[in-house]
Amino acid sequence: MKIAILDDYQDAVRGLDCFKLTAGHEVKVFSNTARGLGQLAIRLAPFDALVLIRERSSFNRALLAKLPNLKLLSQTGKVSGHVDVAAATELGIAIAEGVGSPTAPAELTWALIMAAQRKIVPYAQNLKEGLWQMASLEPAQNTLGTALKGRTLGIWGYGKIGQLVAGFGRAFGMRVLVWGSEASRAAAVAAGDTAADSREDFFAQADVLSLHLRLSDKTRGIVTPQDLARMKPTSLFVNTSRAELVADGALEAALPQGRPGAAALDVFTDEPLPPTSPLLQMPNVLATPHLGYVERDGYELYFSYALQNIVDYAQGQCTRLLNPEVLAHARQLAFRSAGNP
Repeated sequence: MKIAILDDYQDAVRGLDCFKLTAGHEVKVFSNTARGLGQLAIRLAPFDALVLIRERSSFNRALLAKLPNLKLLSQTGKVSGHVDVAAATELGIAIAEGVGSPTAPAELTWALIMAAQRKIVPYAQNLKEGLWQMASLEPAQNTLGTALKGRTLGIWGYGKIGQLVAGFGRAFGMRVLVWGSEASRAAAVAAGDTAADSREDFFAQADVLSLHLRLSDKTRGIVTPQDLARMKPTSLFVNTSRAELVADGALEAALPQGRPGAAALDVFTDEPLPPTSPLLQMPNVLATPHLGYVERDGYELYFSYALQNIVDYAQGQCTRLLNPEVLAHARQLAFRSAGNP
């Protein structure tokens, strides 16, 4: 099969142990992102299978319709709103899913919290300029960092990642305050954490507030300007989940007003984030380029499943299809009748 691996920014996949699974197939790795429907359609037209790295590229009906050779989308992790599943099924394109792990994003969340609270990045940058114990040349920004012990860690979303982050908080002596569904709050209480009495109290009490929600129509824009305005001027807002969980423009407007006092962000509505983004110009923002799952162990896990799914599909044995009914489609039947299992 002709296989394309998309958006591998660091050209890392070829160095993974699991890449050997592609032996016998023709593989092209794209390390840059194509912009625009026409450019993407031309680039991807020759391929039978595409490996998608999380949500780095979107596949709507218009794009899928321009890929007549495409038989399989193999997703690293789980498919979300970046793929039009109904359109793919209608067009005869199979979708295979893999598995994920909460470990890497939870660890990155904690790394961002520690770095932001102790101002590690500006201290380190200024040290290279010969400035000792200087967080900033601007007096208003040249302030001390803050320890975590005894402070309140707010977690919205008590799933696998949220629970790991809660554990890190407890280990650092923080009070863990949880908001979310009734089930999430009950699980938090059962684990020894505290459920917030109200959404208003949750935002008002948190010294560090971290989002760990799935993006859906229900959660899109769920964090409002009013929520952010309730936060302390000394608080830190952390988002390693999805930028779209926050109302459009709300964080950019809130940070200059001082509530919250700072933000640590790994996700953005426009990725890759352009250097002209207002968020990158703010001294109270620590931003990283969507590194939540970008580490070797996580990549080995994600790609071992994504590539094995392609191998299994080529042999007519893939059991991880999101839309198995598609196998009866004419496009799939033609692929099998051409000598494929």
